[in-house]
Amino acid sequence: MSEQAHFLAVDIGASSGRVMLGRWDGSYIALEEIHRFSNGIVERNGHLFWDVNRLWRETQKGMQRYAAQENQALLVSVGIDTWAVDYALLDAHGELIGDPYAYRDPRNEGMAELVDAIIPPEELYECTGLQRLPFNTLYQLYAERSGPRLATATTLLLMPDLFHYWFTGVRVAEYTNATTTMMLDARQRVWAIDLLERLGLPARILPPLVMPGTRLGPLVSEVQHTIGLHRPVEVIAVGTHDTASAVAAIPGLDAQSAYISSGTWSLVGVERTEPLTSAEARRLNVTNEGGVYGTIRLLKNVSGLWLLQECQRRWNEEGHQLTWDAIIAQAETAPPLRSLIDPDAPEFLAVGDMPARIRDYCRRTGQPIPEMVGEIARCCLESLALRYRQVIDALERLTGQSITTVRIVGGGSQNTLLCQLTADA
Repeated sequence: MSEQAHFLAVDIGASSGRVMLGRWDGSYIALEEIHRFSNGIVERNGHLFWDVNRLWRETQKGMQRYAAQENQALLVSVGIDTWAVDYALLDAHGELIGDPYAYRDPRNEGMAELVDAIIPPEELYECTGLQRLPFNTLYQLYAERSGPRLATATTLLLMPDLFHYWFTGVRVAEYTNATTTMMLDARQRVWAIDLLERLGLPARILPPLVMPGTRLGPLVSEVQHTIGLHRPVEVIAVGTHDTASAVAAIPGLDAQSAYISSGTWSLVGVERTEPLTSAEARRLNVTNEGGVYGTIRLLKNVSGLWLLQECQRRWNEEGHQLTWDAIIAQAETAPPLRSLIDPDAPEFLAVGDMPARIRDYCRRTGQPIPEMVGEIARCCLESLALRYRQVIDALERLTGQSITTVRIVGGGSQNTLLCQLTADA
């Protein structure tokens, strides 16, 4: 492609979303953020949900800004990625059956153990290659096995595929996100229908799989007109798991490099050509996720900046109104290596009073109790950096390859203190 062209990319994470414009000038792509919006979990009647209709409106708003301000004739295609594991259910009329549950919803508690009683964990890991996490899609779906939503559902769509459906009317499951569900055969790269049938889950609701780069079709006319585009524009199924797209974009990623996709979650891993599902891999609880260009991302989910996001939310509720810059500035002046936590401890997973949980953890483990904002923030960041070190050491042992470079991408790459602490570790 030598001529000028425009591409729109929608990127929605667990804490924010954005619509990006990529301008191709024949040699390079320049990126411009044209709309950013918040995202967050909504609590209703004791359960946690995503307000996907608001996210859909914000996505269209960003595209409307493009349509009003830019040369539409240059627009080639649209792509979207989001976070993983969560899903929407559609009824027989193609309508959404309520807002999707958020992966931190308490309904998931105990589901992994119930599934274990039917399918041994060793067998499940050998087939899917997925890290055991309480919110994997399989466990979430098992929590709905006898509920009214699943009884009336005709289609399950992962979050980016819900937007694909609203964009084009096409119902598919893009491969990279499907690999995070614990419902896909990691080697055959097809739905693991047998697993669902043994659990009494309806495999009929799973849509066809498509690979990254698949052309899904043009925007439906209603959406095209709402956005203000003068002609149909094609929608492409990109690497719709945000980590898949992030890793695909990392320059210089080779056999001696590890990556950290740093955001609400930190995904720490290496790229491979085949899944690794050995007993040692299962013991280390690493995951095999599908990448763009047929790669496998061998990685571990680490709690990430969720810890500080929840702390900030709590501090702001208490009236402190602290910006990210203010929190990091206080962390920089706090005493180093005074208190440490396990970022992946179960008590840090749920929504709640994160500063109190961190203090309780330190009290219980006989460490100095962090009280001030800077002390708590420093505790979070140093604990993350050391956790990254642990995971990278484990990946070296598991793969037998030496890792000499760590490449950090995502929103957390802008946190210079965390990057420096990671380099130090």
